[in-house]
Amino acid sequence: MTRVTDFDLQSAHKYFSVQCFNKAWDLIDKPDRSLEEEEQMVQLSMSSLWHWTQREDFTNTNASIAFWQLARVYVLLERVPEARKYAKLCLDVSQREGVEPFFLAYAYEASARAEMAAGNPDTTQAHLAAAHEAAESISKVDKKEMVLADLRTIK
Repeated sequence: MTRVTDFDLQSAHKYFSVQCFNKAWDLIDKPDRSLEEEEQMVQLSMSSLWHWTQREDFTNTNASIAFWQLARVYVLLERVPEARKYAKLCLDVSQREGVEPFFLAYAYEASARAEMAAGNPDTTQAHLAAAHEAAESISKVDKKEMVLADLRTIK
């Protein structure tokens, strides 16, 4: 049975994919989150991903960004299996045609953080090296510096 809505569904997906992403980002940036806010951060990030997948203009780049955010959320929450899962999904989709090196570098950054959280220094370093290599292909100086600055925060 097809359901009829009284609003434009594509516009709703566009709105919620962005709004949920940004609200999750606000919680990522918040230094002291409550348990409720931590759960909300996961829900918002997942909701953003789902709404993106429903959009007609959904691309591999959009998937990369959404998976990256989920990996970061789970690293912050020290939920290593989930962090590694979404970092892997991010890396897989970021290696597809049409995805810029900027996003590939961030996919390796997500993988490095997940492996750092897992206590795997050798794998962390391997992903960091790959991220630096991908960053070398970024032509825009400001984007390249953004990636490199984030990579410097991984010990």
